[in-house]
Amino acid sequence: MENTLFDFISKYISLTEEEKDAILSLDLFRFLKKGTTLLEAGQKSKNSYFVLKGCIRIYYIIDGEEKTTAFYTEMDALTPHCVINKAPSEYFISCVEDSILLISNSDMEAEINSKFPKFELMCRILSEELLAKERVDFDAFKTSSPEQRYMNLLQKRPDLIQRVPQHQLASFLGIKPQSLSRLRARLLEKKS
Repeated sequence: MENTLFDFISKYISLTEEEKDAILSLDLFRFLKKGTTLLEAGQKSKNSYFVLKGCIRIYYIIDGEEKTTAFYTEMDALTPHCVINKAPSEYFISCVEDSILLISNSDMEAEINSKFPKFELMCRILSEELLAKERVDFDAFKTSSPEQRYMNLLQKRPDLIQRVPQHQLASFLGIKPQSLSRLRARLLEKKS
């Protein structure tokens, strides 16, 4: 687990043994069961998440229906908006699979950043990468048809097709589960 994390961090900054020990001393690793709710709409939180193993999702409940807006899998980081704006969350975060997460809070991050300023640099680079990726994903979603969204998902994140329940996948694509079934059937017919 630690090695996976340190390998990821080494893509951005090099760590001394002292820095590795400081990270490990924070006791950040959590093993969570499928279905565990990490954040509920209306809650305030200081927690940020980094997925070492598993899958978590963001969803809203609108008119009694779940609307999935994002999935986070291995090596994805998530800082909920409520952490930044210090307001209650507008959405839920839960584990789609049994997961191993690194869970930190803003107080821990401030302490580490003050002791080791290069962590702040790494967090800034990660934030910029995430912001750019989310902008591209948002634009692709807004400018594509449901079929194009599904094909894009098959190309960029094929693992989600097997890992995520169909109703959550359909919601993520902005369609009903029945529409996703029909879309898959049409695509299979085209292949034949």
